[in-house]
Amino acid sequence: MKRLAFAILALALTSGLAGAEDKIAATLYKQPGCQCCDAYADYLRENGFDVVVLERGEARNAVPSVRKDLRGCHSTMIDKYVIEGHVPVGPIKRLLAEKSDIKGISLPDMPQGSPGMSGTKQGPFKILSIPDGEGPAPVYMTE
Repeated sequence: MKRLAFAILALALTSGLAGAEDKIAATLYKQPGCQCCDAYADYLRENGFDVVVLERGEARNAVPSVRKDLRGCHSTMIDKYVIEGHVPVGPIKRLLAEKSDIKGISLPDMPQGSPGMSGTKQGPFKILSIPDGEGPAPVYMTE
């Protein structure tokens, strides 16, 4: 009976550690006091990300190589990618799985109903690719 109890305890402890290791590291750069950025960080945490939030006076410029029309309310670095704005986790996880050869993805303009934003979603979100350099920002996916 003691072996069974020990085995159950060992399994419980190691499964808890495995869950912690599975979290995806993310760093979110935000304006001080911005509540929608905090809500987005919480949304990422609820969906398997280990988020560190850094407040910057100019969080919009935390990743200066992202052109202005693709910048969001905040910038999040995950792996080698920049995530601009309130992008849902589906496109982020797809980006990480595909290991796409782009700088990142963006949901500009803080649309209502997006993760971390209040209001009701008015239609599909157009998640844009952040290309290297100038040129068009093709739609990465809609969600």
